[in-house]
Amino acid sequence: MNAAGNNDEILDNIGALVAEERALRARSTRSLGLAPEEQQRLRSVEVQLDQCWDLLRQRRAKSEFGENPDEAAVRPASEVEGYQG
Repeated sequence: MNAAGNNDEILDNIGALVAEERALRARSTRSLGLAPEEQQRLRSVEVQLDQCWDLLRQRRAKSEFGENPDEAAVRPASEVEGYQG
């Protein structure tokens, strides 16, 4: 994911990631769990969601305080992982 794009594009990306996350979680409960590569993909999706939400929060905060939202940047997973807003 990159910092380019507007809030609508970020929200569209969030929607796609949420749909993928739900599909993976549904598959894990209907069968004997996820294959290792599916588990890895689920973890990746979760991290990307954290980063997308963080980027959206940054953009909204910059807009609210009269700054340029395009200056918001994707932060490393270690900074945003599991962030509770």
